[in-house]
Amino acid sequence: MRGRKAIVWAIGFFQSSVFVLAIASVISDLNNPLKIFGYAAGFATGNVVGMWIEEKLAIGHIQMIIVSSNLGTAIAEKIRGEGFAVTEIPARGRNGMVTMLSCSVFRRNVQKIHKLVNQIEVNAFITTEDVRPVRRGFWRA
Repeated sequence: MRGRKAIVWAIGFFQSSVFVLAIASVISDLNNPLKIFGYAAGFATGNVVGMWIEEKLAIGHIQMIIVSSNLGTAIAEKIRGEGFAVTEIPARGRNGMVTMLSCSVFRRNVQKIHKLVNQIEVNAFITTEDVRPVRRGFWRA
């Protein structure tokens, strides 16, 4: 939850309370396979629903690294043309020189950047990681 301690505490409290009540019900009647199946199905479904909600909220920032063998400048221009900041870094890859692009974006914009890159070079190598901005820099409004 990227530093939101109060929300994390409340969700964790609620989640652990539900867990304790559910597991107590299952343990009190281990001869009932429906309770065991129901608990397992509920747990698995909760994980998937939680992941889906987290993806839809897309709160936070992502650092995207895009590596292109030949079209790095064209990709950077396309990304900049859409109002995003990108830094071009010359680098050496396995087969020679490449362009490494560093782009920090809000999580909700990752798919947009991905689509922009694919318009230029479908074989570009893209990685992402969560980041916490400390200060300054350019963040698209």
